[in-house]
Amino acid sequence: MADIKQQIFQELSSLEELTVRLRSTAVNAGKQTDLEVAILTEQVKSLRDKNARATDMIDKTISILKKLK
Repeated sequence: MADIKQQIFQELSSLEELTVRLRSTAVNAGKQTDLEVAILTEQVKSLRDKNARATDMIDKTISILKKLK
């Protein structure tokens, strides 16, 4: 009977260790996802700014070309 109790406690201990590792992995994955979202948000903002500047330059170029006609 003592052997069975010991085996149960060992398996519970192993399960507890696995749970701790899984929680740690989940937390790290969440942090990684937050970091990726932050990076992508900055990249999108930068691309929108560049697109706005390019559109402005195209509009100015078209205006100049129309004046030269």
